Amino acid sequence: MSNKQIAKALKLAAQLGELHDENPFKTKALSSAAFYIERLETEVAQLAIGDLEKIPGLGKSTVQKIVQLLETGTFDELERRINETPIGVMQMLSIKGIGAKKVRALWTELEIESIGELLYACNENRLVSLKGFGQKTQEQIIQSIKFIEENTGKIHFAEAEQVFLHLKETIETQNSYIKLIPTGDIRRKMEVVESVDIIVSGGFENLVSVIQSFENIEIKEQNAEQVHAVLAGKYFISFIKEDLKSKAYQLYITTGPEAFLVDIADVTDKNTETEEQIFAAKSLPFILPELRDNTLETAIKLSRNSLIKNEDVKGILHCHSKYSDGANTLKEMAEACLKSGYAYFGICDHSQSAQYAGGLKPDEVLKQHEEIETLNKSWKTPFKVLKGIESDILFNGQLDYEPEILQKFDFVVASIHSNLKMNEEKAMQRVIAAIENSYTNILGHPTGRLLLSRAGYPIDNKKVIDACAANKVAIELNAHPYRLDIDWRWIPYCMEKGVMISINPDAHEIKGLADVQYGVNVARKGGLTKGFTLNCLSLEDIILFFDKS
Repeated sequence: MSNKQIAKALKLAAQLGELHDENPFKTKALSSAAFYIERLETEVAQLAIGDLEKIPGLGKSTVQKIVQLLETGTFDELERRINETPIGVMQMLSIKGIGAKKVRALWTELEIESIGELLYACNENRLVSLKGFGQKTQEQIIQSIKFIEENTGKIHFAEAEQVFLHLKETIETQNSYIKLIPTGDIRRKMEVVESVDIIVSGGFENLVSVIQSFENIEIKEQNAEQVHAVLAGKYFISFIKEDLKSKAYQLYITTGPEAFLVDIADVTDKNTETEEQIFAAKSLPFILPELRDNTLETAIKLSRNSLIKNEDVKGILHCHSKYSDGANTLKEMAEACLKSGYAYFGICDHSQSAQYAGGLKPDEVLKQHEEIETLNKSWKTPFKVLKGIESDILFNGQLDYEPEILQKFDFVVASIHSNLKMNEEKAMQRVIAAIENSYTNILGHPTGRLLLSRAGYPIDNKKVIDACAANKVAIELNAHPYRLDIDWRWIPYCMEKGVMISINPDAHEIKGLADVQYGVNVARKGGLTKGFTLNCLSLEDIILFFDKS
């Protein structure tokens, strides 16, 4: 088991313990252990029992549970509590805005045992009079449940892409006549994917026998043209037999989306050799798959752009190191960027308000800057580490360092990490104040969203972009596949207003640097060009951009 899986099991045990009103010291110990393990650099599975007992927050009892987890995938106490808890009640623990204590009250006092029953109770206004709830909590629960329902069955693009690549390698290895071609959401590089759609070229008649040999694939429906299956119990896969007479038309149709196909209207000639000919027959320029989620008018306009490519990115900005909550040292992160051919690396560890992430106190900032200066003198090729910080936007909109510290950075990424439950008025007050701060260079993940997990705080995107334009502040497109924030749908307006987009991986370890590709994917959906991408600038030009004096 990975550290993440171990931490998840311990956290669930803590939640279930609280749900069943166990000793609070016991549940707190499990939660604390989960916290430390999730942030541990070394994999727990590689440690001896004696080493486990040295980890902060792990007592002998917790270590015994971890050993049992590693041996069996569970532990006695967790299994007992799972067996005592209705599955619907366990699912209620995933609802934002209510912890285990509130779920216990709903279960024991209102006898609610599923998310569906809870939504019905909210609609009947039954939670208002329940101690510890009230009208506001009830409304939050309704919104959280709707969010869960809207995102059920969906997965992040990065995960869907890996599923496709796994299937392609496995199936094509088993039968060399079969070739898999991505289509649908994956081909359009949607940030969230509902189904992994695949065109099967050659050997379709043998496909069923091949996938039936896999233990983790269940065929749900099949006919002469399609096979619908579920992989690992959660990934919906559609295998589509290639139409040999109309390959290009089939690829065009299955790529979608439906709204775009309706806008193009009927295609009379379905036997074209290429998709380009389909568009030409309608007197339209070829519209790349990534752009087809826009309106037809916007897609045509953006098709004239030379869209950004991975190789256009000149440097990496907004990453973390061991100075805060990163897994690698500053030097290791910088060397990984240098090895990848980048011209610069902008470190942005967490600032002092982010105590949960080991945010840097002023003396630690100075220590990091000394190391950066030493590193910059050591490079034998033109490469530079830029002194950056991810400065928390406080509740009053101020950044969390005094000016004498802020002025020591080459650039500042301003981000909200705390007090996320805000109405639009408060969110805008904080964001606009940060943008107007003369030390802010980049607005970090502007809505704070986590795809499929958290909707993010409400902002007026146009006003935010206008403020960035007025204050020469770039907007981050956080490339982590769980964020992809700013939403690509606002990129055309950013370019219209002259606002630069910074595609930042927000990497907390070396492998996270590769997430830039996911940012480039969605940037292309918004028609972003190299000229409007901040980290496509040369080292000299980006230093000039950061200099507001």
